[in-house]
Amino acid sequence: MVDSYNEIETISDRVETLLAKMTLKEKAGQVNQRMYGWEAFRKTETGYELTGKFKEHVRFGDGIGVLYGLFRSDPWSGIHHENGIPENESAEVANMIQQYIRDHTRLGIPVLLSEECSHGHQGLDSLITPVNLGVGATWNPDLHEDLMSAVAGQVRAKGAHLALVSTLDILRDPRWGRSEECFSEDPYLAARLTEAVIKGMQGEASDFIPEGKMIAVLKHFAAQGNGTGGHNAAPASIGERELREIHLPPMISAIKSGAIACMAAYNEIDGIPCHANGYLLNQILREELGFKGAVMADGCALDLLVHLTQSQEKAAALALESGVDISLWDNVYTRLEKAVEEGFVREEKLNEAVRRVLTLKFKMRLFDHPFVEAKSSQNKEPRDKINLESARQSIVLLKNEGILPLNKDTKKISVIGPNADAIYNQLGDYTPFQHEDKVITVLQGITTLAGEAEVAYEKGCGIRSLDTEGIEKAVRLAGSSDVAIVVLGGSSARNFDTQFDLNGAVVHTSGEEEMDCGENVDVADLELGGHQLQLLQEIMKTGTPTVVVLIQGRPHAIPWIAEHAPAILSAWYPGQMGGQAIAEVLFGHVNPSGKLPVSIPRSSMQLPVFYNHKEGGFKKDYFDMSGKALFPFGFGLSYTEFKYENLRFSDQTIQSDKLLAGEKFKIIVDVTNSGDHDGFDVIQLYVKGKCSSITRRVKELKGFKKVWIAAGETKEVILELAAEELQVFSSQNKYELEKGYFEIEVGNPVNYLKAILEIG
Repeated sequence: MVDSYNEIETISDRVETLLAKMTLKEKAGQVNQRMYGWEAFRKTETGYELTGKFKEHVRFGDGIGVLYGLFRSDPWSGIHHENGIPENESAEVANMIQQYIRDHTRLGIPVLLSEECSHGHQGLDSLITPVNLGVGATWNPDLHEDLMSAVAGQVRAKGAHLALVSTLDILRDPRWGRSEECFSEDPYLAARLTEAVIKGMQGEASDFIPEGKMIAVLKHFAAQGNGTGGHNAAPASIGERELREIHLPPMISAIKSGAIACMAAYNEIDGIPCHANGYLLNQILREELGFKGAVMADGCALDLLVHLTQSQEKAAALALESGVDISLWDNVYTRLEKAVEEGFVREEKLNEAVRRVLTLKFKMRLFDHPFVEAKSSQNKEPRDKINLESARQSIVLLKNEGILPLNKDTKKISVIGPNADAIYNQLGDYTPFQHEDKVITVLQGITTLAGEAEVAYEKGCGIRSLDTEGIEKAVRLAGSSDVAIVVLGGSSARNFDTQFDLNGAVVHTSGEEEMDCGENVDVADLELGGHQLQLLQEIMKTGTPTVVVLIQGRPHAIPWIAEHAPAILSAWYPGQMGGQAIAEVLFGHVNPSGKLPVSIPRSSMQLPVFYNHKEGGFKKDYFDMSGKALFPFGFGLSYTEFKYENLRFSDQTIQSDKLLAGEKFKIIVDVTNSGDHDGFDVIQLYVKGKCSSITRRVKELKGFKKVWIAAGETKEVILELAAEELQVFSSQNKYELEKGYFEIEVGNPVNYLKAILEIG
């Protein structure tokens, strides 16, 4: 057993004391996360028991460094309500795991339990929030910090310590199936929300993680959102400047906020897989950016390195030398002991990884408090309220020709479409099995708020099914209604017919599934699948006023809908409370405040279409199509109008030495709500360098504030620019604050004020 420690010893002292006692076998065990956690237990008629497979895994490394997915539930794991661990029994099973390791290993080193928390926890009875694209659409880091704090509190109470959270991927090609896991196509917005994740889940940076908090493992480092052709895990064909300008900012901000764990990405950059990229993980991440934490491998990724080395031992050595500290499901790191013995890697290199793993355990106070208190019940009301507010603010009003909010005198409302009453279709990938009464669909939300109006429902068609049998009934219903709410989009819902890879990604579908998004579900065509567009077109022929609601995990190309539908809402995958939030917006109980975190293209054929492309002399339009997005990044309508006036600066010119010394440049604008609805506005600040050693982007988001403004009220809004926002990775391959002029835009993409400032 681990000896007790003096209170005045630092974490580093305690790590070194323990490391000195460890054998090579025990060290190798601490960097392994080999088994699937749901295979560690078995549910019996009287409770739970640990499996022989788990006990063998403990014997293999005389302990376990990290155990993944003890509470995971989904079709891949095969864990559901009958054979899984409900919330109120989670602490019991987590404590069983810790007790067994304490009793059956020489040193009794506690195990870290890691869990998927892409949008809430992928465990039974968990809070399921809007996916990251929806969170990006809120443009509200403070709200997301509160939401992630609620998630951390729930998952920590279950007994877990590491939350695997997607924050680092920047969406550059919406054909990618994991688009839903990205906050944005923009690095600045993603960075602010990544900071919110760290603060919400871990609390303020300190030696120890506070009670009720846990460690965020940030995914994925780096550039996974830039895969060639939108293919999952495809090479990122980028140079170092693109890497630094677009893909590093979220991690840079995370480190400053106290990040102590991240996950390497599946992709390669310029021919080198991220898991074998010592320049990326050691030189840039650790030496240059100052990251002191642990790097976890992605699922089975280390086994792929055998293609480079032709040996598992050499692959283990390569990954360890390159900076990977913790494995995930691979066989390669089970060969580390032999790799050291055969001289492929020095034991001191293994010691470095073990130090980082042990540091995480000490920061979580696991040696002093390995067990969690089993609580009979949790107060779910506060976290449900935060979840609902996040869903509300994630909804983007793309078009409104006066049809919204819905008229209170409406007598009959038809709710139609494949996403109108399908609980899993509004939750996204990485979702556990649900109790149906815990998810509010659009149909349920509208029915609750409709008052005396009659609400009738028809599915009409599927997401990608070619069955047209239901269209006629849906059209008849719409024709007999005062208004039709047509809920279309996509789905990342998995089912038991899907075939999965060893890492849980979809290999291929049987053809019966309706999913068109999610991990490994990349598409070539961004238009809506199946007969969804036909359904809408037939409904609109009836002349019934029609509102389109899009529930989706990626931006779909909707040129016909944008031209013909009188009202369009984009709701992404809005989580368990999404149906209520959508209904509240439709009826005007909530004024929509979401802004697009990603550009919506006209067609897959115009990609890439992200807003912050490089300036240059090339022609932006195609001969046969506009090069502009259908709806631009940052766009979103409201039920009220906001006016921007009196743009001014703290100084017209600011000296570079003052900026480098920490002084900030203030931009001030007056914002007036000139309509008759109270509401949020998102004031956006864009910068474009006019003098530079490199080609600049047409514009770059460098600041924003979400502000509540009552009808008729004017508020003074102050935005700030610091050296970090104005510097570039120059032609000398270093970060520099170059003197010259900057063009400033304040407002939103279609309504803004413009000015010039100078750095002297």
